[in-house]
Amino acid sequence: MDDDGMRERLERLKNRMLARLAVPARLETAVSGLTISRYDSEVSAEKCFYNPIVAMVVQGQKHSLVGDRPIDCDEGDGMIVGVDMPGVFHITRASSQCPFLSLSVKLDRRMVTQLITDMPSMTVTDTGLPNPVAVFKVTVDLLDAFARLLALLDTPERIPVLAPMILREIHFHVLNGPQGECLRMFCTQGIQASRIARAISWLRENYVSPLQVNELAQRVNMASSTFNRHFRKVTGFSPLQFQKRLRLYEAERLMLHEGKDASTAAVMVGYESSSQFSREYKRLFGEPPRRDVIRKCS
Repeated sequence: MDDDGMRERLERLKNRMLARLAVPARLETAVSGLTISRYDSEVSAEKCFYNPIVAMVVQGQKHSLVGDRPIDCDEGDGMIVGVDMPGVFHITRASSQCPFLSLSVKLDRRMVTQLITDMPSMTVTDTGLPNPVAVFKVTVDLLDAFARLLALLDTPERIPVLAPMILREIHFHVLNGPQGECLRMFCTQGIQASRIARAISWLRENYVSPLQVNELAQRVNMASSTFNRHFRKVTGFSPLQFQKRLRLYEAERLMLHEGKDASTAAVMVGYESSSQFSREYKRLFGEPPRRDVIRKCS
């Protein structure tokens, strides 16, 4: 496919997204796992917690910090995140005349595992710990699959039948290339990367509970020293630091979007001491909880 053909496809996808998103929004669509976003202005910094996803910048430019790794994505770039990771993103090019547009699909670990089983050529060996994030140029095949998935929103009665097939195709295209190595390794049973992925998933689901790092290491059949070293290499954080990010990001969300006060949010995310919560919140966000929320809401 020549560059002109790719540009034409990208232009059609832009127009379809603009028709769907007439105003700035982040929309979780009727297709399970498909999210589309539009920004009409630059964003200095917005915190998030990435699930395993494949995302594409359709128009504009974005800079992200995923864990401790800086990532830049331009129009036509794709990004894979292989495990749950804390992040901050900046929209660095957007305007009302030329909005930032992106779409993302949540990756299904079971589907990835099944595809690896069905296609022996995708099997990987335990060669170490991969970078959990990969940026790549989106291929025509993947772009077409994204476009067909988005088009299903115009015929919702077809979604239950066709969406699972297109989602499987997207997973295949993501896996079937160099950019899919991190995802293949995190989903191949029995290797170190997969054990760290299991630990991260457990933390994501149980962040409110007190954390005993030795017990978490045993849960994934790793020695504590090895587990701590590998966990930090993948995420950029120790397990305790990772849990703290989970708690504080969720507390910020509860206060900003659900109107919870600081004391209530602290308890809901697992803190027993309000003063400890305030200290750790200020250390991460730069201001105490109440002052930070007032500034962000003003």
